[in-house]
Amino acid sequence: MKIEKLTENKIRVIVNSEDLKNNNLDYQTIMEKPIESQKLFLEMLLKAEKEVGFYTEGYKLLVEAFSSSDGLFVFTITKYVEKATTSPNKLKVTPKKKIKNVNPKSTISTYRFSSFEEFCEFCTAIHNTTRIQSKQLAKNIALYLFNNTYYLILSNINTDYTYIHAFYSTISEFASLASHSETFKMKLLEHGKPIMKRNAIETGIKYFLA
Repeated sequence: MKIEKLTENKIRVIVNSEDLKNNNLDYQTIMEKPIESQKLFLEMLLKAEKEVGFYTEGYKLLVEAFSSSDGLFVFTITKYVEKATTSPNKLKVTPKKKIKNVNPKSTISTYRFSSFEEFCEFCTAIHNTTRIQSKQLAKNIALYLFNNTYYLILSNINTDYTYIHAFYSTISEFASLASHSETFKMKLLEHGKPIMKRNAIETGIKYFLA
């Protein structure tokens, strides 16, 4: 089991098949009968508190879960700032479908953020996941604003980059895939407002960490 702190109020827990086996769980059990998998969640919370200082007592928790392409089970646990009125151990699990339409062999990817704050939270997560280096991922990464929506455009992606799947897994927690199309990219470049024309992730980390 591996814990990654994305923001002060959000962590990601990566669980392997051995962790599931030790708790007599499988994918279907977690998705359909979350109460039966509560022991595993409590183990996650205890480990997160110990390793990354993620304290959950007295807070509502939202737990999202999906199965990654390499056979791992990934949980994203979000802590609400507002104090909970119910027991913190009563967790709400929202099944999250496996990422669709992401083509790791595409050299162009555009992701949609609902707000600039979400982009900043994403930059924080990338900063905390030190193995992902944006300069090694793509030759250019730009942020554009179009129709009140922020788009992150990755151009000339290195499809052989070692941590490309880790990057897609991370960004999927904060944004949705908009397109792999060159045409869509050109539309944004022509009609959108440039916020960061180059090195958007590094610039976001430098100036706008959440």
